[in-house]
Amino acid sequence: MTTHELRVLKTDPVHLSNSLRALWCDAHGAWEEAHKLIQDDSSKEGSWVHAYLHRKEGEEDNARYWYHRAGEPPFDGPFDEEWRSIADKLI
Repeated sequence: MTTHELRVLKTDPVHLSNSLRALWCDAHGAWEEAHKLIQDDSSKEGSWVHAYLHRKEGEEDNARYWYHRAGEPPFDGPFDEEWRSIADKLI
């Protein structure tokens, strides 16, 4: 699967990790659902997606906390670029 294929899937990819499912939800305008999927995932990947979601929401302090938990530097570029970067590494 590629990031493009993940983005254009029509139905929730329930067979994928919560991190990838959360990115899929976000790509389909379902931020709340994405956050629900990821909020209890304390893995590196889950924390990274969590950071992205809070940055997108405008909660910079919360995002920084999750970037730190993920061991990733805070991202300051376009959201779409970060989405692709995370998805590329998780796929």
